[in-house]
Amino acid sequence: MTVEHYGTRYKEVSLSREKVFRDPVHDYIHIRDEIILSLINTREFQRLRRIRQLGTSSYIFHGAEHSRFSHSLGVYEITRRIINNFVRNFPVSDEHPDQWDDRERIVALCAALLHDIGHGPFSHTFEGIFNTDHEAMTRAIIMSPETEVNAILRGFDEHLPEKVASVIDHTYHNEQVIQLISSQIDADRMDYLLRDAYFAGVSYGTYDLTRILRVIRPQDYQIYFDFSGMHAVEDYVVSRYQMYMQVYFHPVSRGMEELLSNLLDRAKYCYENKPEEMKTPINLLKPFLDNDWGLIDYLYLDDQVLGSYINQWQMEDDPILSDLAYRFMNRHPLKSMLVSEENRQELITAVQQILADRGYDVSFYFGENSSFDTPYDFFKPYSTKTKTQIDLITKTGQIVELSQASLLVSSFTGRERGDHRIYFPREILSEIRQKPIESLTVEEKKVQDAYQSEVNDVTQHIQQRLF
Repeated sequence: MTVEHYGTRYKEVSLSREKVFRDPVHDYIHIRDEIILSLINTREFQRLRRIRQLGTSSYIFHGAEHSRFSHSLGVYEITRRIINNFVRNFPVSDEHPDQWDDRERIVALCAALLHDIGHGPFSHTFEGIFNTDHEAMTRAIIMSPETEVNAILRGFDEHLPEKVASVIDHTYHNEQVIQLISSQIDADRMDYLLRDAYFAGVSYGTYDLTRILRVIRPQDYQIYFDFSGMHAVEDYVVSRYQMYMQVYFHPVSRGMEELLSNLLDRAKYCYENKPEEMKTPINLLKPFLDNDWGLIDYLYLDDQVLGSYINQWQMEDDPILSDLAYRFMNRHPLKSMLVSEENRQELITAVQQILADRGYDVSFYFGENSSFDTPYDFFKPYSTKTKTQIDLITKTGQIVELSQASLLVSSFTGRERGDHRIYFPREILSEIRQKPIESLTVEEKKVQDAYQSEVNDVTQHIQQRLF
């Protein structure tokens, strides 16, 4: 079967028999298009098996060992189900040209499958040290003639790589396709909330996916949700908020991230300043240390490669590199302390002085981490951001923005949630707490008071909730 699409003829090739992947979240993931199966079998997509979805979070939630491979399949499956619902109930027609045009199916499914293909080892931590960008790498993998992904897409249609890449960077002409992959309630978030909650062993991320897929609809060239499904959408937004606060922003996970960041920074320092002393061959990482890397170099890296280097760094003669590698491999995260805008600089100065007094190199044993997220936001006419608010549609066609209909969602709309923490070796705080109060230095007293204040605030919050 061939379909005309803006002057291009797409050859839609279906498999002779449907392929399925058994999935713990979606039961079965159905593959009917040959191009999707071919993309899954490329080296670039198979590499995602070796990239953890949650990075260092597996050190806190030990079940969270799942990969970006399984997540990407899940995003594809949710997108496929949404499209099938659109085709059954809201197909484009002369009367309704603003609904779903199924000629966009292949672009949407490919974009859903490939949206995370550019992630590197330990994702954001690696990016911060070596100045990479997973979204830019995703577009590069799709567009580069060096990749198997590009060859598969071009073999289907010469313009398909460009179209899929434009969905990733939000410039594709069809807003519905973009919103399916990237918005405040998209297939990406729908999958990772359920999947991350399942593997982390928590219930925060659960919501009624079946109901949401029932009430989602295309209209006015946008994506809306039936007003009758407001509570399912509301539940989704609350679940997202809870997952960020309890899992994604977990202070111990961030402590492992800061440790990893300092470790990679020290490795970079050692290879730049005393390469002759290093024992570990790091051929696959060397292009990044030399800041002379390309796409193929990037594709050779994954969590396993970087993990093997970290394991070997434990045996290096450099005491800082060896110690940081030992702490990371054996789960000794940096300890955190909550700071505010008012006391931030005072506590940073105090902690850094304590570290220096004990012989720690502050550059590699101290860190700051600011983790904030807006659980839900609405469109502001003068904002530079793309309009991604969640709109409900009534039976009479009236459009209502979610926070205007939900008191619960309106309570945190447009408000950032999160905290700012400083990180340092755990043993420092243990030593301070064991010392008699009268023997504490001025800096140690400040740290002790700040820690106790944080403990008291938590205790007071619990008492207020109980009584």
